[in-house]
Amino acid sequence: MSRKLVTYPEEILSRKAEPVAEINDYIRDLAGDMAEIMYQNRGIGLAAPQVGEGLRLITVDLSGPDKRDDLMVLVNPEIIDSQGESESEEGCLSVVGYKSSVCRAEKIRVRALDLKNNQVILDADDLLATCLQHEIDHLDGILFIDRISRLKRKMYDKKLSRWIKTKKD
Repeated sequence: MSRKLVTYPEEILSRKAEPVAEINDYIRDLAGDMAEIMYQNRGIGLAAPQVGEGLRLITVDLSGPDKRDDLMVLVNPEIIDSQGESESEEGCLSVVGYKSSVCRAEKIRVRALDLKNNQVILDADDLLATCLQHEIDHLDGILFIDRISRLKRKMYDKKLSRWIKTKKD
């Protein structure tokens, strides 16, 4: 596996991903690599842009990273309905060393394809709804830090700049 996790401020994370035109071996291999990277980094969700691929593909496994028994792979996912509002703390494998409260829909309905090209309709709430919204945001070039206050974002960017500078020295 030659893919690796991409971190902010890499440019691909701010670009809208392209729809997957065909589910083929390349897409299945990409999904497998994404799941492995997600588990290795102790995450519960990952979007293709986070491994440098500008495609609309996500992996989610709320049982992870230890159990690894509920992997979902969604191709071209889209939120087709949402209800309510919920706030919870989020982090991101591509946003190093930072967590913050984010407001999202409480319940969502997602339409996607699975790796066998079957349509999937998924109703989600709680952590699954948050995770799906977070990963679908990645496909639209949106990071959770784009959904926090300007002050918190400025503080994170300043912290990141210091961290990068320290790493270079």
